[in-house]
Formats: sequence, structure tokens, C-alpha cells
Amino acid sequence: MKLDHLVLKNFRNYAAVDTTFSPEINVLIGANAQGKTNLLESIYVLALARSHRTNNDKELIRFGSEFARVSGQVSRQSGSHQLELIISHQGKRARIDRIEQPKLSQYLGHFNVILFAPEDLAIVKGSPAGRRRFIDMEFGQMSPKYLYNLSQYKTFLKQRNAYLKQLKYHQAKDLVYLDVLTDSLAAFGAELITARAKLLETMSDYAATIQQDITKGRESLHFSYQTQVDPSFRGDSEQVYTALGEMFAKQQAREIEQGTSLVGPQRDDVLFIVNDKDVANFGSQGQQRTTALAVKLAEIDLMKDQTGEYPVLLLDDVLSELDAARQTHLLKAIQTKVQTFLTTTSLEGIQKEIIATPAVFKVDEGTLARA
Repeated sequence: MKLDHLVLKNFRNYAAVDTTFSPEINVLIGANAQGKTNLLESIYVLALARSHRTNNDKELIRFGSEFARVSGQVSRQSGSHQLELIISHQGKRARIDRIEQPKLSQYLGHFNVILFAPEDLAIVKGSPAGRRRFIDMEFGQMSPKYLYNLSQYKTFLKQRNAYLKQLKYHQAKDLVYLDVLTDSLAAFGAELITARAKLLETMSDYAATIQQDITKGRESLHFSYQTQVDPSFRGDSEQVYTALGEMFAKQQAREIEQGTSLVGPQRDDVLFIVNDKDVANFGSQGQQRTTALAVKLAEIDLMKDQTGEYPVLLLDDVLSELDAARQTHLLKAIQTKVQTFLTTTSLEGIQKEIIATPAVFKVDEGTLARA
């Protein structure tokens, strides 16, 4: 999968961009606050129809403009497709090959990207909510079914929590309606837990191999999926559905008392275990960074495993955060097989023996030009 051509209009600080890219390494060089991250963000938005930096789409529209447009020509094994996203103050519209998509969910999955930014180094020791977002964003790209189940689960969770609050304050008393919401939540929750268990197991295997390679065999890594359901049930969605139903029944009185759902995958987490210890709490900073790198590289392999194609990789000022050994491993892992966009303030920090002939672009005050 490659991004061959990108066109921007009124996106962040870019008035207009129209450029083609190398199918291998593309280096965006420029001083800070010139628009390097904004360009990576535009590629991310083209793929996922949302930003990784803000939940307010209006911030993506250039100051004083009515709309922003991101358009790209993407090459896949199935052929070349034009993707387009128009962001206005009224909302978003998505097109594939000039055909408007009725739902954004029908647009997603046609272009897959993985972003690696300095803040991703904190994913290992960050919050459970952050790790759940990470899981959902990546797995949602790989599987339309996962994305659908996640969307349905969030809808029913919101409805159920609202109804639990009504029961708490005696504004409602119909427990039959609560049972209906609970059953739907258990059904979609079971699908999510089963999918997470399967995908995390595969991703863990990839990450373990990468961790071994980076550390020359000194460190073993595996993922520990933390969910409320018995591990022996996780491979069978029917068993998970039954287990969730039983847990909801046991917790119903407490949930009404607290006005919120206490059971379900919205409380999941993932622990990263290095040499039999939780690296977030007991690992060195070096181990945590190695683990974060292994996790991100495992994403690439998992995406290839699930979709049949490598994603496009976005590296936002991340090389400066890695020592020479980790930088070398990252660049060797991606060269020739993964189209990559990386930002930097200087070419001096990039190992030229690994990236022999990158396509270099100069970013300066919202303009982009070949260097």
C-alpha cells in the first residue's frame, strides 16, 4: 500500500499542496512549527477520517477558510484509488473514486496507516484508556467487523449508562428495558473481547520476536490481556457472551446504585511483560522504549497479516527519541517494504548508510517543496 499523490487545500497552515511521493522513504525536513506534523496529520486524516491530535475537526480548517480538503491517490494490490475527505463547519464528507460514501464507516479501511510519535513511547506506561484507544484505532483499521462491533457497543453503552442514571435517581423503573440494553451490550462486548484476544495474541508473537532481535536475546516479551472474562472463554464469543451476562446480573444492583456500567470491554487493559515483569512498573526506561518500539513494529506485521498489505508508516520526530541501536533496528525493519514518511529538523540524525536515497521535502511556513 502506497500514497502516490497528495493534494491539500486549506488544511491547517497549508493553503495548497499538490505533490507526489517516493514509494519508499520520504523525509520532511524543516524547523519547528513550520508544518511537518501537520502534513503527517493530513495523511492520517485521509486514512482514518479523524485527527490523532484533536477531536475538534474545525481546528483542521485553515484560519479564515470555509473548508479543508484532503485528497490522495492510493495504490493497493487491488488497484489505484482516489480518496477524498472534505471537512467543513457542518461536518465531513468522504469520497472514494469520486463517489460519495453514505457513511464514514464505508470509507474507512481503504488506506491504512500507522503513526509513531514521541508520545507513543509512553503507551507502555500510560493509562489503560490510552491503550484501549490504541487497540481500537489499529484493530478498527484492519477489520470492518471490529469497527462495527465497537460502534454498536459504544452506542448501547451510552444508552445503558444513561438509563442506569435514570434508575439511580428513580426517574425510571422498567428493569425489562435494562435487560434489553444489557443483552445487546453483552452480545457486542463478547465480539470485541474475542477479537481483541485473538489479535493481541498474534501481535504479541510478532512483538516477542522483535524484542528478542533488538536486545540480542536478552529480553522476552509477551502481552497480557486484562479483561473481566475468564481467559479460557476468550476464544469463544458464545462463552464470553454467557459470562458477561452472568456478570451483569451479579453487578446490576451496584450498577444502578452507581449509575454506570461496571462490566465490559470498556474496562480492558493490556500489560506488557518483559522477563516476567510488568515493564510499566518494573522496567527501566530503556526497556520501556524497546517495548514501545517492538509494539509499533508488531503493528506493521499484524496489519500485513490481517489485510495482506503493509500499511504506510508515519514517523513524527521519533528518530530523535531513539538511540542509535533502536533507530537502526527501526530503519532496517521498514526499508524497501514499508512506505514511510518521517519528520526531522536535520538530516544529520538520519543514518545515511541505511537510508541511501530518501526523497527529501523542505517544509517552510506551510509550503512543501522537493529539496
